[in-house]
Amino acid sequence: MIGDLHCHTRLSDGSMSIDDLIFYAKRSGLDFVGVTDHDTMAGINRAEQLGKRLGIGVVGGVEISTRDYARNRRVHLLCYLPKHPDRLEGTLKKIVEGRDKAKRQSMRMIMRRYPVTEEHILRLAAGSSSLYQVHIMEALMELGYTGQIYGELYRQLLSKNGSCYVPVEYPDVWETAKLIRSAGGVCVLAHPSVYDSIELMEELAKKGAIDGIERDHPRVKQEHLPIIDQVLKEYGLISTGGTDFHGKYTKNPNPLGTCVTQQEGLERIFQLAKSR
Repeated sequence: MIGDLHCHTRLSDGSMSIDDLIFYAKRSGLDFVGVTDHDTMAGINRAEQLGKRLGIGVVGGVEISTRDYARNRRVHLLCYLPKHPDRLEGTLKKIVEGRDKAKRQSMRMIMRRYPVTEEHILRLAAGSSSLYQVHIMEALMELGYTGQIYGELYRQLLSKNGSCYVPVEYPDVWETAKLIRSAGGVCVLAHPSVYDSIELMEELAKKGAIDGIERDHPRVKQEHLPIIDQVLKEYGLISTGGTDFHGKYTKNPNPLGTCVTQQEGLERIFQLAKSR
């Protein structure tokens, strides 16, 4: 029994629909798939219905964007199976609105440099909870200015040091971890290597703020694995795995099931969620 517990759809910055994600998760041989769009749970009911129809378990969740203000770094927390998702709504709404505002500012700056239209970009973002940089970059791809989403043009325009980058304000990681618990969710630190969150990982684990760590991820740094394994063991945390699937909106090709959560991790998530 295995599950890819980190997947995105068109409701955030993935390129695949809910329907296609569930279909291909089943076809890939997965027993479970985690639907964890950025800062929205809008697709969970649809995913669960399709999962029942196709015979694959759906682990409903959300990847919440936060910030470690002590180090001024981004941090992502995965919330699985919250019993009271309504308690997350206010925070998620604020994040989504803040992101959409920032990306629209970036869009207008880019429109002054390239003959791309707002209508074109927003058409590509249709169905998403927010405008994302991938929608802007896809429009520029369609106009022939670049051949990839995350290439040199992206770095020039929309990376952290890009000329059209507009920052987004995110909630504090510690407060968000508490919020996930209050919502009855299972709190997992996503991809600690990606935003250099190894020190924070140890702090969160020591203070009992997280239930698990996403150990298996396409962008994990091999030198971090012994540290992650030690923290998992020392604090009895759940080891999870996920592909961080975005379809064609990805920095590196990673098919569904590239990284997975094993049976023990799945069972612990289900047991913990049930007890809350």
